Amino acid sequence: MAGLGTIGFLSPWLLLALAALPVLWWLLRAVPPAPLRVRFPAVTLLLGLKDTETTPDRTPWWLLLLRMLALAAVIVGFAGPVLNPQDRAAGRGPLLIALDGSWASARDWNARQQRLTSILREARLDGRPTSVVLLTEMPRDQGRLEFSAADVWENRIEALVPNAWEPQYGVWAKSMASAENEPFETLWLSDGLDHKGRAALYDVLSSVGDVTVLQGDREVFALRPALVEDGNLVTTVIRPRGSGEAAVRINLTGPDPAGITRVLSSNEGRFGQRDREASVVFDLPSELRNRVRSVSVEGVRSAGSVLVTDDSLQRRKVALLASGQQQETVDLVSPLHFLRKALVPTADVIEAPLGDLLDASPDVLVFADIGDLNDIETEAVVEWVEQGGMLLRFAGPHLAASEIGLREEHPLLPTRLRAGGRSVGGAMSWGAPKGLRAFDRDSPFFGLKIPDDVSVESQVLAQPDPNLSDRVLAMLEDGTPLVTAKDLGLGRVVLFQTTANTDWTNLPLSGLFVQMLERLAVSTATVRPDAADLEGQVWTPEKVMDGFGVLRDGKALGGIDGAVLAEGIVGPQARPGIYANGDRRIALNVIADGQELSVADWPAGTDLRPLLRSEETPLKPWFLAAAIALLSLDVLGTLWVAGRLKSAGAVRAAGFVLAVALASLSTDRVSADDEAALMAANNTVLAYVLTGDERLDETSRAGLLGLSTELFRRTSIEPIEPVGIALESDELALYPFIYWPMSETQALPSDAAIERVNTYLRTGGMIMFDTRDANLGGSGTANGRKLQQIAARLNVPPLEQVPPDHVLTRSFYLLQDYPGRYANAPVWVEAAPPDAEQVEGVPFRNLNDGVTPVIIGGNDWASAWAIDSRGNFMFPVGRGFAGERQREISLRFGINLIMHVMTGNYKSDQVHVPALLNRLGQ
Repeated sequence: MAGLGTIGFLSPWLLLALAALPVLWWLLRAVPPAPLRVRFPAVTLLLGLKDTETTPDRTPWWLLLLRMLALAAVIVGFAGPVLNPQDRAAGRGPLLIALDGSWASARDWNARQQRLTSILREARLDGRPTSVVLLTEMPRDQGRLEFSAADVWENRIEALVPNAWEPQYGVWAKSMASAENEPFETLWLSDGLDHKGRAALYDVLSSVGDVTVLQGDREVFALRPALVEDGNLVTTVIRPRGSGEAAVRINLTGPDPAGITRVLSSNEGRFGQRDREASVVFDLPSELRNRVRSVSVEGVRSAGSVLVTDDSLQRRKVALLASGQQQETVDLVSPLHFLRKALVPTADVIEAPLGDLLDASPDVLVFADIGDLNDIETEAVVEWVEQGGMLLRFAGPHLAASEIGLREEHPLLPTRLRAGGRSVGGAMSWGAPKGLRAFDRDSPFFGLKIPDDVSVESQVLAQPDPNLSDRVLAMLEDGTPLVTAKDLGLGRVVLFQTTANTDWTNLPLSGLFVQMLERLAVSTATVRPDAADLEGQVWTPEKVMDGFGVLRDGKALGGIDGAVLAEGIVGPQARPGIYANGDRRIALNVIADGQELSVADWPAGTDLRPLLRSEETPLKPWFLAAAIALLSLDVLGTLWVAGRLKSAGAVRAAGFVLAVALASLSTDRVSADDEAALMAANNTVLAYVLTGDERLDETSRAGLLGLSTELFRRTSIEPIEPVGIALESDELALYPFIYWPMSETQALPSDAAIERVNTYLRTGGMIMFDTRDANLGGSGTANGRKLQQIAARLNVPPLEQVPPDHVLTRSFYLLQDYPGRYANAPVWVEAAPPDAEQVEGVPFRNLNDGVTPVIIGGNDWASAWAIDSRGNFMFPVGRGFAGERQREISLRFGINLIMHVMTGNYKSDQVHVPALLNRLGQ
């Protein structure tokens, strides 16, 4: 295909005809020849006469110009002009396709997969061996590349997903530099950001062969870790360049009082013209802030735009209770004085009688030298601990003099206490104070540095029972237990076997005291722990984040060393997410505190291309329409020059010609819209909602195409090819059934669109909402939350799970399951009326008199129905025979669904059979 800039021609040789236009101009000007002017005396007899018809002596130049332009438009039109032609030269030799595959690629990952598909198809046509690598993964086989047929890689595209960390450029550069690979060409699908080692990898690849960089242009947003400043939660949104004013909405997500995950608060951050970061401040009460589990940028699907929170944002409610009444004059020796100093900066401290403290639902209950409680109080505290509370006890004279825990283990003490001589100055006192032994690896205090001057003078002693060693968290130098703990139900009881003040120890005067409280999750650290604090501890990933920012179970990955976690650098060995060690939780996020994003700066001369290619647009219809318009104007011009536009009829004819000329310029668009509406009105057409996600929309189209094909083959319903509809503009009433898949990135419909949808539902239409996650609605999935936001504004009737006698179970096939690509999500339909009763002799109720307006589920039906252009199913469903059986049941459900839409509840009319027979008998 030859071309000029962004315009190419299918038959460029036809353009040679344009060279004949000057000759044609000259011929039209010369033929016919101009008449000779000869003076004849008798012509004076004709003076005063008027000729109603005039003939020019030659064609006006402007009329010739119209004809030349019309002819030129015809020539160019038949030459086949195409806007943005996809002309390419056949490639040769091996081809490496390198995808950054980072979190910054996740937002437009569907577009990257589509481009990768087109690249592999071109490579397959050219017969090029191809290798595809994700640069976020570690090299295999010492950097040697696996080149295979392109169609082998085409089958693996669906399995490629971005990772939640940066590309490992340095590792790949070192590995490929030492590997023996044959020369190859590289197509590098960059995420557009500058990462460490990028220049080194570019040098290695360019030394082997040509490198072409494909780079997207979508804005990248990320979140720095959230901080607590002046009691407010503050997070910062960053972007790689100051590219104009922009606004982003930040959502705080967590469980509500009912345990349902939802958006707890939302605020907007605004970028100035050249700003690269914007701060967003949330003023939240501590109760609400403690519920926050994640912070995210609304509408941005990537791990960099999601933060998970840990103990550092939690402001715990700690209840303090001491024995006796303390006077102001002895405040410094109060059992609670040092606890207040340690806890007030990082926790909400409350002090009240025990009954009031438990009613306040604290996270931690601290007993400072509390002896025995009465039976009612003991039972109340035990119940509170078993429900997940933590009881932290400190010893003292009152506990030492009490009788609890002597003969048998008390429920509110970790161990039995030794009888006799437990008062201060008795058998528990030493000639010299004892220091603390280094904490064991299994202790939550492991890694804390013990000051040399910390010592213990007195303590209560634990009875050496068989289970004592398993409950010791800290010991003195001589091996005497100092801190013990045990689990009680869902909660925990911890005992410091010395005082919370300086009567028996100087521990409360040291920073170690505060650190030990933090390790027990009594208070929270305001800064991230350093390597020395975490080194040697094994942290288990509870939840890890994928490249799209979705949290998944991470317990199967195994623990990592605390020193690696303290570095705060995410990667294959330390994935972003929540890590746990005992009662402590630490969040590892993609973006570190203070980190900035930068745009990739490629070397001069780099072949840099856009990720998305502009679609080809044939221009032939437009040029031919322009030629018709010009010829119409030529007709008008000819009539005007000939003086034949003076009568009313001639004027009307001219107006008609002018209307034809103007209509020819917009015929394509008008006829396309009218034709689509006419086709929908005269045929059965299944429709799907356009979500803006190209890959999802294509899956919806392929799914309804597969369902339409089976309907045509198995039933009397003969749908034509499905269409995608825009809720804002398309006429919904033309479509009996609309499939609406949920995507977390789709924009919420406007008020006008919601009103159109409500009208559609009221007038007999049906919409199937599919969350595609096998886990519906209130479960907290991103697609489920999007459905909740949309459905909250729709006039959705009361719903129930499909009952066994619903007409959907028998409208064509007899069914009791409604699977798609998944098979476990419940399916919801309009609830039966309250008076729906079983009729004697009929196996089902008369549930309602019409079609359910909505069906809601999460089984991803479109993927199970989807077929390609050759009629093959596009996505796997299950495995083996069971999977094929599941697909067949899914198709049968789709057929039942459309039969229900088209025929209503005719199957349920059998409930009237007894009455009809009775009337016939009469």
